[in-house]
Amino acid sequence: MATKSLKKRESELANSNRQLEILSNGIFQNGELPTFKTKIAETNQFPLKAKKLEVLQINVGYMCNQVCEHCHVDAGPDRKEIMTRETMSQCLEVIKNTGAHTLDLTGGAPEMNPDFRWFVEEAAKAGIKDFIVRSNLTIIRANKKHYDLPEFFKKHNVHVVSSMPHWTRGKTDKQRGDGVFDKSIKALQDLNAVGYGMPESPLRLDLVYNPSGAFLPGDQASMEKDFKKALVEDFGIQFHNLFAITNLPISRFLDFLIASENYEDYMYALVEAYNPEAVKNVMCTNTLSVSWDGYLYDCDFNQMLNLPVNSKAKHIAEYNEELLEGRNIVISQHCYGCTAGAGSSCQGSVT
Repeated sequence: MATKSLKKRESELANSNRQLEILSNGIFQNGELPTFKTKIAETNQFPLKAKKLEVLQINVGYMCNQVCEHCHVDAGPDRKEIMTRETMSQCLEVIKNTGAHTLDLTGGAPEMNPDFRWFVEEAAKAGIKDFIVRSNLTIIRANKKHYDLPEFFKKHNVHVVSSMPHWTRGKTDKQRGDGVFDKSIKALQDLNAVGYGMPESPLRLDLVYNPSGAFLPGDQASMEKDFKKALVEDFGIQFHNLFAITNLPISRFLDFLIASENYEDYMYALVEAYNPEAVKNVMCTNTLSVSWDGYLYDCDFNQMLNLPVNSKAKHIAEYNEELLEGRNIVISQHCYGCTAGAGSSCQGSVT
């Protein structure tokens, strides 16, 4: 078992190194792309510096009931990486002893971690201002043991952020698999039924949109209007906000770009849409990403590329605010994805 796990880890590291090498080689037929470092230096924004911690984003495991084409985590049913209760407890100590106002649980499907409910219950006791669970929706309808998740979320005042590629079946299933749309609609109706997403309701329900191809998202506010109109008219579904997130050129999406021969054009599109105003609010400056095994990263994209924080404190068990605050953010070419157009973060546009 240990040998198998070691081989899998070695394979993942080799893949991360391969992807970093691809991203670093910005020499294309139409000319060389400027490095992200060079680009932000033009407006005196290099090096990017970490500010005071506001958001602790915790990946509780890569296991998922779906295998989405754009997934930057490369999640799926075969992934066995799961955060232990010990590491969760270390995360809870950090969130209790810092001024961070947001706890953001992600995966995979975070609900598939066997200690997920325990973690939610313990975190809720800490009185976090904004307690986010990023759900793929279909997990709620995956089997009977998850049917009560809407009530469970309500009990602990969880802010639910859910992936929803489109308001039509065809575009959603193309990106996320056959049958995903119908299950997602049913899950949203279940959440609405307990009060999530309803006007004036304190139970927050937000949706996340990722483009289904090699293109950047449109205007977030306009898409939100379109989503709300279509979902309420066709299914009676309501939600609060739509977050438009740019697909970063890593993991499965990078492989898709290369296989479809769109990589060069996509990278040029990101660079051409570069917005120095977006750099001011990139999420890595106030967010710390914790991997399933407790290691620290500036963001979950860096986590997938195995680019740990530039600090002596590299694990949640070693958390040290003095060492982490003010650190230089680790950057590479994929960072263009967070600074294109209106910018992109886990909370959508940043400008």
